[in-house]
Amino acid sequence: MTVATLSSKFQLGIPKAVRDELGLKSGQKFTVIVKGSVIELVPVRSMDEMRGLLRGASTLEVRDRRDRF
Repeated sequence: MTVATLSSKFQLGIPKAVRDELGLKSGQKFTVIVKGSVIELVPVRSMDEMRGLLRGASTLEVRDRRDRF
């Protein structure tokens, strides 16, 4: 488990092991999501980075008009 400390200026450093594993870069932006007492940092991706993300995804469980009233 990796630990980070909140500074007196409310800044949080992301440990090098996590940065390397996720391929994070300096200046990268994050969306901050609060779920109860948990804070999630989700990297903001450009449309170019998202291209092909869902390639090969199954559409078998996609809703269709049969389950609507």
